[in-house]
Amino acid sequence: MATKRKTAYVCNDCGADYTKWAGQCSACGVWNSLSEVRIGHSGRSNQFSADAGYAGTLGGVQKLADIDLSELPRIPTRAGELDRVLGGGLVPGSVVLIGGSPGAGKSTILLQTLCHLSQKLPALYVTGEESLQQVAMRAKRLGLPTENLQMLSETDVERISLVAKEVTPRVMVVDSIQVMHMSEVQSAPGSVAQVRESTAFLTRYAKQTGTVLILVGHVTKDGSLAGPKVLEHIIDCSILLEESHDSRFRTLRAHKNRFGAVNELGVFAMTEQGLKEVSNPSAIFLQRGDEIASGSVVTSVWEGTRPLLVELQALVDDSSLGNPRRVAVGLDQNRLNMLLAVLHRHGGILVGDQDVFINVVGGIKVMETSADLTLLMAVVSSFRNRPVARDMMVFGEVGLAGEIRPVPSGQERLREAAKHGFRTAIVPAANRLKNTIETMEIIAVKNLTQALAAIDMQ
Repeated sequence: MATKRKTAYVCNDCGADYTKWAGQCSACGVWNSLSEVRIGHSGRSNQFSADAGYAGTLGGVQKLADIDLSELPRIPTRAGELDRVLGGGLVPGSVVLIGGSPGAGKSTILLQTLCHLSQKLPALYVTGEESLQQVAMRAKRLGLPTENLQMLSETDVERISLVAKEVTPRVMVVDSIQVMHMSEVQSAPGSVAQVRESTAFLTRYAKQTGTVLILVGHVTKDGSLAGPKVLEHIIDCSILLEESHDSRFRTLRAHKNRFGAVNELGVFAMTEQGLKEVSNPSAIFLQRGDEIASGSVVTSVWEGTRPLLVELQALVDDSSLGNPRRVAVGLDQNRLNMLLAVLHRHGGILVGDQDVFINVVGGIKVMETSADLTLLMAVVSSFRNRPVARDMMVFGEVGLAGEIRPVPSGQERLREAAKHGFRTAIVPAANRLKNTIETMEIIAVKNLTQALAAIDMQ
């Protein structure tokens, strides 16, 4: 007697499951978004042969005290910036999702990585969006070693798993997950149901065989990864390749990583030979003009496991509108409004009738509070039209009472600034170094009034 196949209905927007069709999804409120999904009992969960060397494939129950705590050997990618974002390299059996806008260089960086990895271990590159000829032309143009990399042009995940079972790669790239499909799912490729089921199927293969699986994902208009939110829970690592429309530099940032630090940042430069890593990103973001301009101040932000020097620019101008504009690019605009109120109350400087524009040079997004004092110094410099010294850097968190609070890793930030030739630093008093830096004068301040006095702008 044939087994009756179960049917479920999945929302294409949020991925919520329902036992019967409805006109509106009660979870997200979208109309006509439910698609039918047929669930069969194919017994595929145990079809993949396990790699005896991969500890995650053991199916028996173990006591917590008996589990081997030795780390799995990571696979270096030969790209230092990519290894930094991944936490030291690729972990066997892990699933990595890399997203980015079209043209950011996702396929390029993965093709470069797999061509080099294939020289030492089996690697498989699955392309669903491009033909094999297109990928081969790109590899030839970039001058990559292509003799050992195995290629496959396929969009059916079941056939991909069968081919992978034969060639047994240790690293496999699927480009991209939005074009993959399963025959059992009755919806178009790219839908929430297809993306979720395809990812779950490929993830099960990776976990049971110890294969490193790298998925390429698209992004939506707001810059987030396309697909259901449950996708973020299935994968082990989610990284995003970002670009500025007017820059040749790319930033690679980890948003989730079960095997390393989150918010780690890697910097690459797009060249004729592909993406080249930038080992000293501070030098890139500090390419300042020859003339000292008002409203420009350098700060040190902490990205993952290292300090990064960036330049903050402010422009304060008379407003012709009844409601002055507040624009922040690379910073939180709500925090800008709060800091301007602190500047008025505790610094005695009123910019309520001025337009204030803030920009972080290089397209970097500053998410921490260490740039508070730098932002206010840049605003005051532009408002007074008095430049800050070129060899001065500033960092510190500003409280609502006007106090300057300490920030983590102050010593590493100062040493990074000294390495790049900065001679003066305005820092919170609690971040004063016990061992002074010979080439740098460190000015420790406790409140906003002392900080303004240090740059003579009261």
